[in-house]
Amino acid sequence: MSYQSPFSIRYGSAEMRRIWSEEAKRRLWRKTWLAVAEAQAAAGLVTAEQMDDIRSHVDDIDLPRAQQIEASIGHDLMAELRCFAEQCPVGGGVLHWGMTSADVQDNADVVRQKAALHLLLQRLRDVLLVFAERIEETADLAMMGYTHLQPAEPTTLGYRLSLYAQDCLAHLHTLGSLHQQLRGKGIKGAVGTSATFTEMLEGSAVTSEMMEATALQALGIDAFPVTSQVYPRIQDYTLVAALAGLAASLHKFAFDLRLMQSMGFRAAAEPFGEDQVGSSAMPFKKNPIQAENMCSLTRMVGAALSEAWENAAITLLERTLDDSANRRRFLPEVFLALDETLLNAHRILKGLVVDEEASRRILNVYGPFAAVERLLNHLVKAGADRQEMHERLRQHSMAVREAKQEGKTRTLVERLANDTSILHYLQPGRIEALMDAHSYIGLAPLRAKETAARIRATFGSTDS
Repeated sequence: MSYQSPFSIRYGSAEMRRIWSEEAKRRLWRKTWLAVAEAQAAAGLVTAEQMDDIRSHVDDIDLPRAQQIEASIGHDLMAELRCFAEQCPVGGGVLHWGMTSADVQDNADVVRQKAALHLLLQRLRDVLLVFAERIEETADLAMMGYTHLQPAEPTTLGYRLSLYAQDCLAHLHTLGSLHQQLRGKGIKGAVGTSATFTEMLEGSAVTSEMMEATALQALGIDAFPVTSQVYPRIQDYTLVAALAGLAASLHKFAFDLRLMQSMGFRAAAEPFGEDQVGSSAMPFKKNPIQAENMCSLTRMVGAALSEAWENAAITLLERTLDDSANRRRFLPEVFLALDETLLNAHRILKGLVVDEEASRRILNVYGPFAAVERLLNHLVKAGADRQEMHERLRQHSMAVREAKQEGKTRTLVERLANDTSILHYLQPGRIEALMDAHSYIGLAPLRAKETAARIRATFGSTDS
């Protein structure tokens, strides 16, 4: 049995695989040949009988025959062309007239890119809407925030989720705009000058520009006005960079979830099936395999960016072929990887397990230390010297941390409520109230709910 890519059977949806399938590619090649022949027929260069013959066989994909020809001639597009021409005894002789391979391949590539990007945008919409649900549910759920992976100040789970959703919403707009901007090579011949078509159409009322426009309309794409043998490969870089940006944001969400699922954080976790196996060796494990899968696939998308950059920078003069092999691999795979990642993100968010009790417990432990900053603010507001109070609060905090490590139980609140320097500005009851970190979440709930509302407004959804 021959090698199969993991993307053939494991990662990505059936819909995305169909877009990048060998059959779909060849159907687009044939559609391009048909579109150009019809444009040439409009100029009186191809007869009605030839067009009828071509149209009647445009869908007759015969992959075994094409592969047989390719084994002999070593050129996949020419093999498909000869296979198509064999099927068209009347019209086959005019197929590919005046064209070069990139007139077919590059336009078909962009048609597939647009179809694949459209599918990703649908997936991203679904992810954003379920983000909105989770944000609304957890907008007020106070939890410990972390900087440098150390307890910092409280936030809410909904506000943290809003960070990821806000990025994804920005990517949606970027990719939506890019979807409209993607352009093909057009029908311009060997080095992009349209010389062959200009001479072919001499004496006709149809210009090469008109012929190209007719063909492109049939394919549903626009073209660059200036190309070499291929469309500018900087477009591939722009596309992959935008996809890599989305991958980076999805990676951050998945990586953070892996942290939140670990025993030291226990804020939220990916769903874990009743019969799911976490480890082949350790039956008790609940490993975050879905989030880890997201991290693995998104790294691969980011890695493709360097290949796209080199293709754009190192394609010499009008064309060299050193971009061909890697584009065959990374263009389908970045879409398939993100397709799988977005499906995974949707599954995770739909079944997200929120551990409110663990969040409350951790906040009870570290919250008083975080509330010291809140107390400092109110001390200064009451007239205290900020620098002096910062040092006193630092000393109290460090002393209590050391005491906890030694098993002593005196709380930070007790120490602060007995410090006469602090009592000069605030009463013990006020100190105790300010040290309750559960309410020290600022505008987090409001801004989380606003983020969910923006997402819903983007898609015209009011469901909650």
